[in-house]
Amino acid sequence: MIKEETNTTLTFEDFKTEVLKDYKIAITSRECSLLGRKEVLTGKAKFGIFGDGKEVPQLAMAKFFKNGDFRSGYYRDQTFMMAIGELTIQEFFAGLYGHTDINQEPMSAGRQMGGHFMTHSLNEDGSWKDLTKQKNSSADISPTASQMPRMLGLAQASNIYRSIPELADKSNFSVNGNEISWGTIGNASTSEGLFFETINAAGVLQVPIILSVWDDEYGISVHAKYQTTKESISEILKGYQRDENNNGFEILKVKGWDYPSLIETYEKAADLAREQHVPVLIHVNQLTQPQGHSSSGSHERYKDSTRLDWEKDFDCIRQMKLWMIAINIASPEEIEEIDSKIKKEVLEGKKAAWDAYIDPIIDNQRELVALLEKIAPASQNKDSILKLTANLSKIKIPLKKEILVTARKVLRMIINENSKPELSAWITSYIKKSQPKFSSHLYSESRSNVFSVKEVLPEYADDAKEETDGRMILRDNFDVLFTNYPEVLIFGEDAGSIGDVNQGLVGLQDKFGETRVADVGIREASIIGQGIGMALRGLRPIAEIQYLDYLLYGVQILSDDLATLQYRTSGKQKAPLIIRTRGHRLEGIWHSGSPMGMLVNALRGIHILVPRNMTKAAGFYNTLLECDEPALVVECLNGYRLKEKTPLNYGEFRTPIGVVETIKKGTDITLVSYGSTLRLVEEAAKELIEVGIDCEIIDIQSLLPFDVNHDIVKSIANTNRLLVIDEDVPGGASAYILQQIIENQDGYNQLDSKPQTLTSKAHRPAYGTDGDYFSKPSIEDIFEKVYAMMNEVNPEKYPVLY
Repeated sequence: MIKEETNTTLTFEDFKTEVLKDYKIAITSRECSLLGRKEVLTGKAKFGIFGDGKEVPQLAMAKFFKNGDFRSGYYRDQTFMMAIGELTIQEFFAGLYGHTDINQEPMSAGRQMGGHFMTHSLNEDGSWKDLTKQKNSSADISPTASQMPRMLGLAQASNIYRSIPELADKSNFSVNGNEISWGTIGNASTSEGLFFETINAAGVLQVPIILSVWDDEYGISVHAKYQTTKESISEILKGYQRDENNNGFEILKVKGWDYPSLIETYEKAADLAREQHVPVLIHVNQLTQPQGHSSSGSHERYKDSTRLDWEKDFDCIRQMKLWMIAINIASPEEIEEIDSKIKKEVLEGKKAAWDAYIDPIIDNQRELVALLEKIAPASQNKDSILKLTANLSKIKIPLKKEILVTARKVLRMIINENSKPELSAWITSYIKKSQPKFSSHLYSESRSNVFSVKEVLPEYADDAKEETDGRMILRDNFDVLFTNYPEVLIFGEDAGSIGDVNQGLVGLQDKFGETRVADVGIREASIIGQGIGMALRGLRPIAEIQYLDYLLYGVQILSDDLATLQYRTSGKQKAPLIIRTRGHRLEGIWHSGSPMGMLVNALRGIHILVPRNMTKAAGFYNTLLECDEPALVVECLNGYRLKEKTPLNYGEFRTPIGVVETIKKGTDITLVSYGSTLRLVEEAAKELIEVGIDCEIIDIQSLLPFDVNHDIVKSIANTNRLLVIDEDVPGGASAYILQQIIENQDGYNQLDSKPQTLTSKAHRPAYGTDGDYFSKPSIEDIFEKVYAMMNEVNPEKYPVLY
């Protein structure tokens, strides 16, 4: 029997009302799917991926989803979103059409295809809403199983809020940690490594997750026998089943067309997860997919007649109808009347969405047509302009692209005519109005973005002679941060008990406890996911990846989820996660890589910070905790035991983000680098001064953002020469750096010599000291590269070396 939140048993009339309400939502969702496919096939929409066949289990899931809970889902959960009141018919179709107005299409402002859902966690100014007063959905992504790692962190946040008393005042994020993380995934996607990694981590952490596996036996056209051992995910996960002696998962199995059993199963799961913080997996099998995988094809091509007949008989809505009739919830005639009424509502909602989408575009079309008709008579290219105008006016369903293409083509024709300024102004205005709808919010646009924090220098005693290991500066700074910010926690491989492999956290677990300074297993992707999920719920996690090379395990999650989060939600969600790692010069293929070019290009949307020492790194952490943006901090692996002056103002000094630092003035050439390589550049500069070459050295400090004040080009204006030194592969980060300086900063105007780069070899570094020397830039390499550039300037003063 369905129960209210007060746990009182419903009367039959109340029960009937509840069931009919559910049925109406199911039919609404199904009609949206059916009509949505037609909209794609008639050309109004680009692509459709729908939730038909999954309606009834999603109704059951929604019944026990409470305010404060979070969904981390699969792109077929439209019925669930409708059931929790976060998706209307009109919004569904607005998503299908790709409407760029966030008020019309609140799921992504047209940035994602339909089927991808979210709720708004942020106010207009970027501040947090009260997440405990609403039902929450983290923003969906398409890559299969990529919602899994984030789901883990959303659940772990409940454990954190429950176990740290100092977080009691964070009442807009949690109510005593009672919230559940609800995950959904298609059965074929359980073949992904991300699924198994996250399942294992959830079992270890014992977090309140309810994971629904929607099982319709296929992954696009590939049957489960090619996907899953024994063709059953619940069968092969039996080893995870908890018992009286061991933690694990509660594993439940239920048929996707059996409405009453689904209600009972989800009620049991919710009670377990919410009260005991036990992870639960619900294998919902015997589901169907009436329209196939997507609008791109037909499932009749890969399902035989027996399967297709079974799907018709065991369609979850058909079975719900039969059950309703059998227990006198409604007669066939009453159901038919409901169906007819809902179909009309869906048609009306679709029309309203289409009109809201297309009318402003048609207005722009008409506006441009009128302008071009005004311009054409006086133009030397009158006939060509009128032809383009006529073609544009004939388009019944215009795209913004088609309007702008026409305008730009005509502009070329009138480049020397009096009407050019008017059309040019129209185009400029149109682009200014349109472009942000596709490009805004890659980074935070709130008052708490990284540029809101100003530099605060480290303070030192007047007679400061004492120096300490760089690792201790990090440790003592983290100590202050953990004291000042109860919402900060750090976790990673060896981060807890031993205080990380380089001792930058030594002693902090003893002081702040295992919840806030935690060891985790070797599972980088789900470490990142933990951080994303916790950051989505108002915590300030620092996810530690032991070495930069190991970050590759997590790059997909960083790139597809974290880096795109603010962008794909048009600024309605944020996850200010800090990723801490260490890299650059060590020895060997697997522990000394510097794939910065890959990271810079994969992680647009995440700030990438490359401090040259631990004081600079500590300053970055201090800055980031004042901001609302995610960042990757790459500490120098060979700098932990190098001596640095001991600051007096731990936790207070701040390294500015996006600002370079000139660490040596010079007149002959500008040397640009970052991280560990800078120490080699400094040594080479000392040797170069002995032969009369005076180098200016600039520390980039952050790759994303890059030199926002354009200080590098100011240096080049004085030296007229540029060398970028980088230990990434040729064409890696150095190519990005050159593009920023030469193109964005117009550095080419200041150069008297060809700008050059000095990088590692194309291969990964070989093992040992000699391997490092012959694989990466050395002091001698830097000296000789600079010397050769100066030879071009003055061959008599600097004769060739070789």
